[in-house]
Amino acid sequence: MNKFLVLFLISFSLSAQTKGVVKDSISDEPIPYVNIWVENETIGTTSETDGSFSLDIKEEKVLVFSALGYEIKKASSKTDIILLKPKVFELKEVVIEQPKFNKEIEVGNYETSGFRIGLGNINSAVYFKPYDEMITHPFLKEIKFLTKSEVENAKIRIKILSVNTDNSPGESLIDEEIIVSVKKGKSKNIVNFTEYRFKIPLVGFFISFEKLLIEDNKHYSEYTYKDNQGNKVTRKSMSIEPELCFIPIEYDIIWQSTINGNWTKSKKHILKNPKSYENLLMRKYHDKYLAPSLKITLSN
Repeated sequence: MNKFLVLFLISFSLSAQTKGVVKDSISDEPIPYVNIWVENETIGTTSETDGSFSLDIKEEKVLVFSALGYEIKKASSKTDIILLKPKVFELKEVVIEQPKFNKEIEVGNYETSGFRIGLGNINSAVYFKPYDEMITHPFLKEIKFLTKSEVENAKIRIKILSVNTDNSPGESLIDEEIIVSVKKGKSKNIVNFTEYRFKIPLVGFFISFEKLLIEDNKHYSEYTYKDNQGNKVTRKSMSIEPELCFIPIEYDIIWQSTINGNWTKSKKHILKNPKSYENLLMRKYHDKYLAPSLKITLSN
């Protein structure tokens, strides 16, 4: 199994060069879990629960700040206090439907045999295209997904996203932060969505899982190996927890992004020499798309 795991290790520095705090421009309250990245780059972080953040930047850069319910802001990396302006939402006429929640169906691909795959700071989004039975059960009741974490109570953000004209993930369809804490080790996670009364769009939707690059989610480790000259080399690495567990599927419904939110379609996982894997479980991942082990429950 170890041969299969794809580990993207994130390098880290003991001292960050840029520090700041993100606050609400009206209330002056700190804003947690803000996505922050260097403009036109994939270097980024997430603000802590007290709104503070740090980045290993040695020269002045333009930082981009993005948080649910706030306008996106750009600022110099030398700015200590970042004030985000709350979005003003235009009120629209809506028809309120009351879910019955007496009939339900399950949709998706959930397997407890899913493997943890280290994707570093990569986010994943799964596309759902409603079919007839989903349309007659249009309310999202529950999400179940599988994780494996090296730390206790690692946090991950879940969003329900719209579909853009190019079929990529779009804007959040729920205006509230959904942060889920997961247990250490392999864990089945169930999130109840009944309070949101969310009705799935006929054009489809995405469920996305976003990494939070906060200190509590970082797992530091060391590993030793021999180089080409036979010398022992010790390296330090850092992973962002939790990692999703993935299963192989035949169709391309998975998109991935870094913290800057630029989504791209995932590609098939190709093993260089699949016949060399004695374990048949490993071979079934060859030439397949890798999808988070995920299932949703819909109700009428």
